[in-house]
Amino acid sequence: MSTDAPRPATGFVPPRTGLGVDVHAFDDGDAPRELWLAGLRWPGERGLTGHSDGDAVAHAACDALFSAAGIGDLGTHFGTDRPEFAGASGARLLAEAARLVRAAGFEIGNVAVQFVANRPKFGPRRREADAALSEAAGAPVTVTATTSDGLGYEGSGGGITAYATALVYRVP
Repeated sequence: MSTDAPRPATGFVPPRTGLGVDVHAFDDGDAPRELWLAGLRWPGERGLTGHSDGDAVAHAACDALFSAAGIGDLGTHFGTDRPEFAGASGARLLAEAARLVRAAGFEIGNVAVQFVANRPKFGPRRREADAALSEAAGAPVTVTATTSDGLGYEGSGGGITAYATALVYRVP
């Protein structure tokens, strides 16, 4: 079965949207890691656990792109069975995800990501994060942040959740 929707008689090819979610816990301090989030290093902040650098924002963006193109998910392409991606940066994974999406015949319209966490304080670095991830994807990426008002594991400082959407369109 094809993943493409039927095309209207007008020849219009509708864009495709995808959703990505990624969750990482903060490290427990036994083996401290640097925090990498939204393609940026955050000095003085406790890092996130994970097979790669734990960048939940970049990982959610990758999953949204894969979802929109219908070509699997983060685990399919960068899972723990792929040792070459151990410790890889989120920006590197996003660049590779964008390459795979384009190789599947799509172009990227944009990616939007929102993450939920009490820290780090994101506002002062928003533009820097947008630029870093947009460069990696070769397309516009915007990142926003919110807190959970002290609720859940994000509110208690246990980790970060990121939600992303992506818009892609088939290249004629």
